[in-house]
Amino acid sequence: MAVSNATWEAGEVHVLAERLGELCRARGVTVTAAESCTGGGVANAITAVAGSSDYFETGYVTYANGAKTRLLGVPAPLIEDHGAVSREVVEAMVAGACRESGADLAVAVSGVAGPGGGSPDKPVGTVWLAWGSADGVLAERRHFPGDRRAVREQAVKAALAGLIRILEGDRAEALGDTR
Repeated sequence: MAVSNATWEAGEVHVLAERLGELCRARGVTVTAAESCTGGGVANAITAVAGSSDYFETGYVTYANGAKTRLLGVPAPLIEDHGAVSREVVEAMVAGACRESGADLAVAVSGVAGPGGGSPDKPVGTVWLAWGSADGVLAERRHFPGDRRAVREQAVKAALAGLIRILEGDRAEALGDTR
C-alpha cells in the first residue's frame, strides 16, 4: 500500500532518498532532477545514498532563467510570460531534463525561497514542483512556511516524496493531467 505524501514529507531527507533508491532499483527506473530554488538539494539527497549511480546519472541546477533555457530548453518567452515560478516552467523543466539526460523520470523545482523576491501572487515560500516522464507530467503549487533554509528543505522533501508517490503507485494515474 502506498504511503501518503504528507507521511513521506514528515520524514527525514535521507529516509526519503533511501526509499527512492529502493524503488528505482526494484523498477529499473532512472531519475534526474532539474532544480532552481533548491540549488542541487534534491541531487545532493539522492547521491548521498551509496550506489545511487545505479539510478541517478545527471542533475541540473538551473538557478538563473538563462540556464533553464540553455541547459533544459525552456523557451525564454515561456519564462517571460509565466515567470520562472510557474506550472508551465516546471513542466518544461521536466521535459528538458528527461530529454537531455535520458532519464525515465524527472522532478523539477522552482520557487521563491526568500527572504526577498516575493510578490502578492507569489509570496516567499511559493514553490512549483513537477514530476514527469514520457507518459505525462504532474505539477503542483505549494507554499512552505519558514525562512530560506526551511523553504528549501521542505521543497527537497516534497520533491523526493513526489517521486516516491509516483513509483509506489500507478504511474499512468499519478502522471495524469492535473489541470
